[in-house]
Amino acid sequence: MKQTHRRGPAGAFLAPGLGIALFSSAVFGISGAFAKALLETGWTPGAAVTARLTGAALILAVPAIPALRGRWHQLRSNWLTIVLFGLVGVAACQLFYFNAVARLSVGVALLLEYLAPVLIVLWLWAASRKTPRALTFGGTLLALAGLVLVLDLTGAVKVDVVGVLWGIAAAVCLAIYFVITAKENDTLPPIVLASGGLMVGAAVMWLAAATGLLPMAFSTADTKLGPWLAPWWVSLAGLVLLATVLAYVSGIMAARALGSKVASFVSLTEVLFAVAWAWLLLGELPGAIQLLGGVLIVGGVVLVRLDELRAAAKTGAPPAADAPAGPRPLDHANDVEPVP
Repeated sequence: MKQTHRRGPAGAFLAPGLGIALFSSAVFGISGAFAKALLETGWTPGAAVTARLTGAALILAVPAIPALRGRWHQLRSNWLTIVLFGLVGVAACQLFYFNAVARLSVGVALLLEYLAPVLIVLWLWAASRKTPRALTFGGTLLALAGLVLVLDLTGAVKVDVVGVLWGIAAAVCLAIYFVITAKENDTLPPIVLASGGLMVGAAVMWLAAATGLLPMAFSTADTKLGPWLAPWWVSLAGLVLLATVLAYVSGIMAARALGSKVASFVSLTEVLFAVAWAWLLLGELPGAIQLLGGVLIVGGVVLVRLDELRAAAKTGAPPAADAPAGPRPLDHANDVEPVP
């Protein structure tokens, strides 16, 4: 008789979705090194972001068209999801973050943006009126504590109320991004969602630039990556191909595999990867406190993931690797076809 082997908790935790999520965090994390190289030659943040989104949108449009296989009705069925993804998860999130950076230190602004996992947990709490389980609550606190250590926020930091509000707005957008990308049973291929969202995001950035809300300045001077001098287009290509095209597609795949809550916690490792890339490409060696923070972040992710598996084992429902863990407030955007 042929035996069927069921995957145990350890195998479920090490599901492919987790590896994809870590890969996504790694390539997202390299954006800081490439962006810094461009900014140091005279590029403005708005120009770098706009070029990043525009280039990635054009590249992803090539495989996105055949991915639809002539089923253009999918775009009509999912148009609101695409618009919200591009407007909120891509353009607004980055625009709000840069506004926060203008008033706060980069570390504080990034910490505020990565309150997104906590916002998702709080949203689930409010929507279900059930207190988060102990492991989820503990994982939340542990991951945030690790994030603080990785950012190594030392010394007195002057808090600007307006800057804090911009940072919280960026966190809300990031939380919505995770919820949108975690939609299950969605017939819209991830690459189509990424391409369409980036197109919307790029259009919004160009509109913001045209209205004068976003300063734009470019430079063709060589960029410095570690000990090497590289043409400006090398850093831009890395920013577009690695930190955007691969990052967004793999991020959507990971969110659909893990669910919004777990995917959002795994994304916290992006900060750790950013520190590692800065060490390799910019010579910024991470300190012991940052390494300790990385351990705490991974520990928080593990606790949240184990909580999902324990809950699934008790109820008999599939774990978050097969079903989204987050709320689904945007399901009305896909009334025609089933959505995650």
